[in-house]
Amino acid sequence: MFIWCGVLCMLGLFAFADSIFNMGEIFRTVNSVMFMLVSLGLLFRTTTKIKEKKVEQYEARIFNLEKQLAALKNAQEKLAKF
Repeated sequence: MFIWCGVLCMLGLFAFADSIFNMGEIFRTVNSVMFMLVSLGLLFRTTTKIKEKKVEQYEARIFNLEKQLAALKNAQEKLAKF
């Protein structure tokens, strides 16, 4: 996904440079700027999703560890009563 974001951003930069150096029309300039903004938005969305995925993995791991801890405490209590 990062590769596609990089490709989109580079294409936007090249389109923007082409419109500036060839004295292009206003539409080409606006189109290239929008292309860059969309690619940067895609990059931002991808990075936030990756961070959210890490947080979800940590939460799942904590939940599993808490269940294991509760099971160990119950087993320890049973051994103490025995």
